[in-house]
Amino acid sequence: MTHLKVGDKAPEFEAYNCMDQLVKLSDYRGKKLILYFYPKAMTPGCTAETVDLATHYDLLKEKGFDVLGVSPDPKERQRKFKEKYNVPFSLIPDEEKKVIMLYGVWGPKKLYGREYEGLHRTTFIIDENGIIEHIIKKVKTKAHTEQILNLYKDK
Repeated sequence: MTHLKVGDKAPEFEAYNCMDQLVKLSDYRGKKLILYFYPKAMTPGCTAETVDLATHYDLLKEKGFDVLGVSPDPKERQRKFKEKYNVPFSLIPDEEKKVIMLYGVWGPKKLYGREYEGLHRTTFIIDENGIIEHIIKKVKTKAHTEQILNLYKDK
């Protein structure tokens, strides 16, 4: 789906988060960034994934990571999602799909035999220098933190 691969420079972007603060990829230089794309706030899978990352945010920060979520939801839906689940990191409402297209996570999907265009749940782990270290296409929504940390347990 995505045209990006491990070892590529992560595409630069800037966008406003749901709290109207400008967020840039370059803001995360010097840390590992968990950049995760999710289809729709307030749905079971997206809630499980976001809550898992939010619950373990202190541990992730301790390990040198920061987290940034992106979905095509409107700003108000993202803001409610952030407030309802006490999400401590930025969530970007990308209704125009600028960041989503930059990372190549939008495309054809199938559900119950029906084809449609949608967001493919994907996580990019970007190193301290802006290089893609890992791409997770089969996200374990209820154990995403563990899935990510397992990639680094031998390092």
